[in-house]
Amino acid sequence: MSAARTGPPTGPWIGRRRFLGVAAGLAAAGGAGQLTGDPAPARRPAPAGRPDPEHRPPRDRPLFLGTYTSAPGGGTGVGFGTYDTTTGRITATGTVTGVADPSYLAVAPSGRTLYAVDEQQQGGVTAMALSPDGPPRPLGTRSTGGAGPCHLSVHPRGRWLLSANYLSGSVAVHPVDRATGALGERTDLVTHSHPPPGPGQDGPHAHQILTAPDGRHVLAVDLGNDTVYTYRLDESAGTLTEVSYAALRPGAGPRHLTFHPSGAFAYLANEVDNTVVVCRYDRHSGRLTPGAPQSTGTGPGTSYPAQFLVTRDGRFAYLANRGHNSLTRYAVEASGARLRLLDTVPVGGDFPRHIAFSPDQRRLFAANQKSGSVTVFTVDARTGALRRTGEPFAAPVPVCVLPL
Repeated sequence: MSAARTGPPTGPWIGRRRFLGVAAGLAAAGGAGQLTGDPAPARRPAPAGRPDPEHRPPRDRPLFLGTYTSAPGGGTGVGFGTYDTTTGRITATGTVTGVADPSYLAVAPSGRTLYAVDEQQQGGVTAMALSPDGPPRPLGTRSTGGAGPCHLSVHPRGRWLLSANYLSGSVAVHPVDRATGALGERTDLVTHSHPPPGPGQDGPHAHQILTAPDGRHVLAVDLGNDTVYTYRLDESAGTLTEVSYAALRPGAGPRHLTFHPSGAFAYLANEVDNTVVVCRYDRHSGRLTPGAPQSTGTGPGTSYPAQFLVTRDGRFAYLANRGHNSLTRYAVEASGARLRLLDTVPVGGDFPRHIAFSPDQRRLFAANQKSGSVTVFTVDARTGALRRTGEPFAAPVPVCVLPL
């Protein structure tokens, strides 16, 4: 078997995931405040037959930032604020304290609950209730049963939270209360036990877990084992059963996987060997078949590619390159089967750890860990070209940005 259910790990936490350093001396963004500002004053309705300008969609949308609270210059919890949908300008309004090392964030399909990993030796996942007229409200933390959880995602039907423990090489499942969004006790914990670790690795290192577009399969990307595992999630019991695994070439170091909208292909960023791979995906079996490695457009050496994004129309893909401080733009061709490298764009910061689209995909946000900044780009829907918008927003060791 390539997976085994285990108890929590023991031993010192080496903290390998922070090996490239963090910015120091940065001030935490914002103070106390509301998520979307004070309520508007009472007003008279517009005359009949006339458009009411105050009924337009709000320009300010919520935005959340993850950080390392235990790092020099790090934040004090989950930062929250807004971004202007017209200009992209970010405004900080506060911080949810008491969440340790919230390095990755995800929102429930309902939009009512925010989840964060607690990337510590005794790993945890924290739920926070969202409100349009107040700051996020913590709902409690549950143990992941592993060390250094670095990624989480919510199953599309909102019933289960999935998390990946990097340091212990395991993945966990927690139930979600439908009424409140709070988390229950863990229902499963699976540790990757084979294939053996890749060159230079000391063991498995689960880096991502997500649900495939078919909704029936869950994929876990393991950097240490150079493997992507496919599981079937029992939606009644909250347990994972392995159905297949895809082995990458030794030393690839797969980090982050993103699906094409068709669901027939996925794009994989390999952190260690500085490549990307187009993978075929069979929605019936859950089997992933990796293709040949391709260039990140960053030249020789390792640039620690971090994350892929694909546009909703499936025409363009973007890759964050931490060492090169750039974003690679690809044209997606042959209905998703091929990536054609177009260019690399300077990110305007140092070490872009995480990138995210706004919901309308008119903006792309990049969290630059070392420079303590978030860069905002305008996305050209026709060409996929990126254009920086304004000055980067200062934030303490931002490692995840989540615009809603």
